[in-house]
Amino acid sequence: MTRSRPDDKAVLLVHAYVDGELDPANALGIAQQMSAEPALTAECERVKALQRLIQERLPRDKAPAGLHARIEASVGGIKWPRMQPSWRALAASIALTAMVASGSTWLMVGPQQQTMVADALVSDHIRALMAAEPVDVASSNRHTVKPWFNGRIPSSPRVVDLAKQDFPLVGGRIDVVGQTPVSTLVYRHAKHLISLTAMPAKSLFDLDRSPRSVNGYNVLHWIENGVSYWAISDLAAKELENFARLFRTSQTEL
Repeated sequence: MTRSRPDDKAVLLVHAYVDGELDPANALGIAQQMSAEPALTAECERVKALQRLIQERLPRDKAPAGLHARIEASVGGIKWPRMQPSWRALAASIALTAMVASGSTWLMVGPQQQTMVADALVSDHIRALMAAEPVDVASSNRHTVKPWFNGRIPSSPRVVDLAKQDFPLVGGRIDVVGQTPVSTLVYRHAKHLISLTAMPAKSLFDLDRSPRSVNGYNVLHWIENGVSYWAISDLAAKELENFARLFRTSQTEL
């Protein structure tokens, strides 16, 4: 959902992005969000300009003479290699070795790339929880949510009604995995939200379907009719598995 004013948490993520403090998944996520929200892009440029001004106007204190030699002596004369790692270099190397994306086509190589996708989707879920609304279209009516995706992604997702099973539909949103827009449905169970992302299944891409946990969030993955489904939630693993079972076996579909 596009907003004229970015929320405070998004602004804080922009500041962390400029300072190089984000992990690759979150950094790529906020970069995508900035490309969609001009206000965040402007904030990023403002912080960069402020950093340049500080570097130009404020002199740096020089280390005392002999400090380097004293440090080397205190660690037994070990000379550590000088490195300047950054999330940008790490993200670039991961992206280069992990995928070649063109349009909606992915070339994935093995289960390590599946882990990357799980990490990215968990980051999307967390950002949705931080946002004012976790969805782009808010509705409990599948007849409203499913048509909303038409024209926004190549094919609309399967949307089922699980309200009677205590998993009511909240709405839907568009997430981006790599360079591909994908559909994400959002369901609720008690106070917990479930993000259910659907994307085309690829033979190499979908080797590992075992449940996993990423940053405290449970991730469940399965294949159905050529579609790869990813369910993300802080819901207990057994309850998330129950949700997946209900979704797979439900007949109440638009």
